[in-house]
Amino acid sequence: MVAAGADLVRTRPLRELLTRPRSVAVWLPTGVAAAAFVLLFASPVGTLVHDWLHEDDANYGLLLFPVALWLAWREGLLADAYPDTRSGSFVIAGAVLIRLLGSIASEFFTQRFSIWLAILGIVVFCFGWRQARHWWLALTILLLAIPLPALLINSLAIPLQFRASSLGTLLIKWRHIPVRTEGNVIQIPNATLFVAEACSGLRSLSALVALGVLLSGMYLRTVTARVLLVLLVVPIAILLNGVRIFLTAFLVYFVDPELANGLAHERQGLAMFVVAFAALGAVTAVAHLIEARLSRRTQAHA
Repeated sequence: MVAAGADLVRTRPLRELLTRPRSVAVWLPTGVAAAAFVLLFASPVGTLVHDWLHEDDANYGLLLFPVALWLAWREGLLADAYPDTRSGSFVIAGAVLIRLLGSIASEFFTQRFSIWLAILGIVVFCFGWRQARHWWLALTILLLAIPLPALLINSLAIPLQFRASSLGTLLIKWRHIPVRTEGNVIQIPNATLFVAEACSGLRSLSALVALGVLLSGMYLRTVTARVLLVLLVVPIAILLNGVRIFLTAFLVYFVDPELANGLAHERQGLAMFVVAFAALGAVTAVAHLIEARLSRRTQAHA
């Protein structure tokens, strides 16, 4: 298997852990540790799964969680992975402390983050930090499956709404539609459009960031290219939601005011989300080609 840096890395399939014979001396502490994990983290895991199933802003986690497991399975175990019980114990202890503090403060994100931190600690405890770095993409995707805290969502919502509204207004003026905008309220002759959080790009931003990280980790090789791809997620989300606002106003003004609500409006949002995915894929493909060309040029001059 080839690592991100194009260096050959010897790995072994993860299924070896499941097929390897174990003694009672190994299974007993493993079972106790598993029971302790369930006892400590059952509540935040339950609320997290509930949000994945029932919250529109969080249901992308239903996809990210199995993707993270698949990535870890695909990458396998390093052939020379070695346990780091001391560091792993410190990380696990920190996860337990954060879990307890989050419970006292009734703060869901902190409690859910402690789940991820405990998983990282278990990986380090059993296989060491090199294995954790080898699984960096799977661990990052797993972290991104945790919904953002409400405080951060609220601080991001208004700026994204205003920027999407401003862009949508410019496009509306470009089509010579009379328009007046006050904050996130857009007024055209036959309707008043309110740019809600769902239309600001915030709802799709977390999923798009996760997709950007996934594409960059799987297809790009340099840190610079990966960071640039992820940073492009925000302007892409704002641009496409500005276009969505413009299309809504265009249809409302020229076709039917009812198109600003209901199923038609939801379909516009879904279409924009698909276009955003395609845009990220196209940017990734271009970045991959540039990387390949630069790599060949470097090798030719070596």
